[in-house]
Amino acid sequence: MTDLKDLLTSVVEMQEDSAIALTVKYLDQGVPALEIFNCYQAALVEIGKRFEKQIYFIPELIMSGEMMRAGAELLKPHLASQDCAGEESKESRKLGKVLMATVEGDIHDIGKNIGTMMMELNGLDVRDIGVDVPADRIIEEAKAFGADVIGLSGLLTLAFDPMKAVVEKLKEQGLRDKIKVIIGGGQMDEQICQYVGADAFVTDAVLGVNYIKGWLS
Repeated sequence: MTDLKDLLTSVVEMQEDSAIALTVKYLDQGVPALEIFNCYQAALVEIGKRFEKQIYFIPELIMSGEMMRAGAELLKPHLASQDCAGEESKESRKLGKVLMATVEGDIHDIGKNIGTMMMELNGLDVRDIGVDVPADRIIEEAKAFGADVIGLSGLLTLAFDPMKAVVEKLKEQGLRDKIKVIIGGGQMDEQICQYVGADAFVTDAVLGVNYIKGWLS
């Protein structure tokens, strides 16, 4: 594994030009795109911590989102070529429907966007409804779409309660046994998964695809 500390520092310190230059450099050196993406995710976690400690504020969150978007544009073609399931899945019929959203109170979307792309590459029908989405809208969109799985993304700790609210509303409407819930983000772990009531948590996009394909197969 390549040491990407300089890239991590550039992203955390909001040095966009440096971050993009390093991303290009590491791609040119043959560093796997997923490894670089994981570095961006780690930087997002640190940015989220600084926000919660009031070291960073909304402008920094917005800027970090723009940096992630720029990095994602560079990484996407390489991630596509490193599809975790190979050619067979691309040619297969749609395996199932996944609704993706970043929950209310959170505006980060790079993890969600990469996850969405990886799912589409693996034969899943994905609808992405954006960021800062209230629980009621997530439920209504899932019903309208006929979702088999809801994927909830969030970077900040304030995302945990909105994620929990989605699961509770699924229970209230008698849908919990029909729709799986997966949560994703750098701060997710087993304890948070249990608190939310989700079926699984992930901190990387490939694992998320594998969980969902396992449920739907």
